[in-house]
Amino acid sequence: MPSARIQELPRSCPLGKCDGSGWIVDDDDLARPCGCRERRIAQARTRGVRTVLPTKYQGVSFDRPPVADMVRDPLTRDVVEIVRAFIDDLDTNVAEGRGLWFEGTVGTGKTTLAMLVSKRAIEAGYSAAIYSLPRLLARIRRTYDGEAGELSYLEFFRRLTSVDLLHIDDLGAEKRSDWVLEQLYAIVDERYASNRSIVVTTNLDHEQLKEQIGERTVSRLAQMCEPLPMHGTDRRWAA
Repeated sequence: MPSARIQELPRSCPLGKCDGSGWIVDDDDLARPCGCRERRIAQARTRGVRTVLPTKYQGVSFDRPPVADMVRDPLTRDVVEIVRAFIDDLDTNVAEGRGLWFEGTVGTGKTTLAMLVSKRAIEAGYSAAIYSLPRLLARIRRTYDGEAGELSYLEFFRRLTSVDLLHIDDLGAEKRSDWVLEQLYAIVDERYASNRSIVVTTNLDHEQLKEQIGERTVSRLAQMCEPLPMHGTDRRWAA
């Protein structure tokens, strides 16, 4: 798979307030910074972090399957509405470091809904980092190689923990080890301390997740995220 590139903000202002320059000029020809300027600066700091949705999810929408089908399903309807409400109040949720925790069996739509949140955040001009847990840990290991052009561990960690939204898919999918526990706790705890949003998906229930990634990390996530249990049949095999 080719390496992901930064998904740049559109030239027009994502807030609809300036001409895309990052500055607002009033009637007296006095310029003041637009709210989008801070977002653009923050996004520039995410270079080296995976910030684009996988191709499969780039068209995800409330109006298209599988999300449109989930709206009609009694087992998932309420979760979809919670996600819709979270996105409708995205500015407040990001500002206050709120997140979502999708938990359920394989194929119930967890990743699709999480990607919908990340897509809307990127469209709104927020910086985001999007990883499956195995890919994230592999990326962290790469920082140890010290190859030319690669970010150091500390720089990658700083960028990963400073984006507006961190999306981790398949939490608990990696084999448990002291190193894995240390990395996950460091990332989650730093985002907790700095009041930054996180969205996670996992196939494990609460107790299983504590066993897999550690009680401290799960406790932090519980304070940051609204848990969203998802039930139903595997939609990947639906006719």
